[in-house]
Amino acid sequence: MSKSWKIHFVASQIDHADAAMAKLQSQYGQHELDDADVIVALGGDGFMLRTLHRFLPADLPVYGMKLGNVGFLMNRFHEDSLQNRLQQASIVELNPLCMLAVTEAGNEATALAINEVSLLRQLNQAAHIRILVNGSVKVEDLVCDGVLVSTAAGSSAYNLSAQGPILPLGSEALALTPISPFRPRRWRGAVLPSSVRVRFEILDYYKRPVSATADAQEIRNVISVDVFEEKNVTLKLMFDPDHSLEQRILDEQFL
Repeated sequence: MSKSWKIHFVASQIDHADAAMAKLQSQYGQHELDDADVIVALGGDGFMLRTLHRFLPADLPVYGMKLGNVGFLMNRFHEDSLQNRLQQASIVELNPLCMLAVTEAGNEATALAINEVSLLRQLNQAAHIRILVNGSVKVEDLVCDGVLVSTAAGSSAYNLSAQGPILPLGSEALALTPISPFRPRRWRGAVLPSSVRVRFEILDYYKRPVSATADAQEIRNVISVDVFEEKNVTLKLMFDPDHSLEQRILDEQFL
């Protein structure tokens, strides 16, 4: 006997999302979060990221449907046969990045990133950043607009725009990518094992302040940032068989 999924619907604030959710709730019901088997998110990729962060404690798989063009993390929107689609969907498990940031004021902040952790200059002057991998200095002074560490799932987002490599799912790798680097001229980043710990130390931070962002959570005036994969946290995304995240990451390399 096929499983009947207990669904908790959430919707973005974009046009028609609330109306679409009301129709789906009428057709499939709306279960409270603590009674649900799955979260169905209606919106775009940005809303999917916010949904994953918001409902992380629920430890439920998330099935996204994009209203409009197909999003990278979303499935196509159809009102019909949702139960059947959920039964046939595959689940992709992802580990987010953990960002540990220390600010100029001495405060410490922790945040999780599903796509990437990025450091960006706050003023008009280029940032000067020292990069260490597992405690060993790899770049003594990166002069740049910024630098980021990306997961495989996020490698086709901001990382790709910064000329970073696309990483296949399951590669157990992270992309370390400079943003508009000036020095050293020939360094264009690195592909690192996902087991490493990357540390960024901000040089001359009084004159050249830098902010750090884990997905959408920003910490300003940082003086050091440590980034590593959080193995103790697992996110579950559901995809239709003909719309798998792994296949889209593969196809993105040929566009």
